[in-house]
Amino acid sequence: MESNGIKAILLDLDNTLIDTAGAHRVAIQKVEALLGTRFGQDDIGKICKGFELKLLQETYNPSGGESIDQVRVTHWQEAIREAGSAEPDGTLATECYSMWKNSRLEQLAIPGPVWDLLKDLQKTHKLLLLTNGVSQTQWEKIRAVRCEELFQAMVVGGDHAEDKPAPSIFQHCFTLLGVGPRDCVMVGDSLDTDILGGVNAGVRATVWVNANGREIPPGVSVKPDYTVTTVLELPTILSTLK
Repeated sequence: MESNGIKAILLDLDNTLIDTAGAHRVAIQKVEALLGTRFGQDDIGKICKGFELKLLQETYNPSGGESIDQVRVTHWQEAIREAGSAEPDGTLATECYSMWKNSRLEQLAIPGPVWDLLKDLQKTHKLLLLTNGVSQTQWEKIRAVRCEELFQAMVVGGDHAEDKPAPSIFQHCFTLLGVGPRDCVMVGDSLDTDILGGVNAGVRATVWVNANGREIPPGVSVKPDYTVTTVLELPTILSTLK
């Protein structure tokens, strides 16, 4: 595959290369089964939805003295309590978190065709993994999918002062690869972080992975240069870039 002037491809991880959302759904089903030994269906639903809401609203400061594991055990404790269920010793929340975390990691994988594509792209492009999130959590995912060999460099937002869409983390990526912004394509599923970040950093093109056919919300000004349903469509995009 010819590079056509594109020297590097920056790729997001979650819901771009791996189906984190799908793995989460499976993990929640496992927790529901665990809770089914103690609670009725209504309470189970309230507890799991409560955890998901807390996860969505989570803000984590690693200097705060608690690990991300402790914070997420607390999410489960609070969700159980808010559902009106008693948990006197706190062990159930720990069990729920362990089940959710381990089940989610077990489900994560880079699909074979995507793996093969990245191996092929390695021959003509520098590949860099650029993922937002808590350092521990993201490195656990990276180790779970064993993808280190696919990338010349891997950058986790939680290891830096700023993550996507801040220009600083993109500049760090360019420096690691020894390339300029116009040498790069940014690929990811988030308009707010991947696409906006790529635009602000001045990359040659942004590619939005929109697997579910979502509409760009009204009022969102950032527009991707290309939209695909899967990263497997990348070769077609790259062939158009001169």
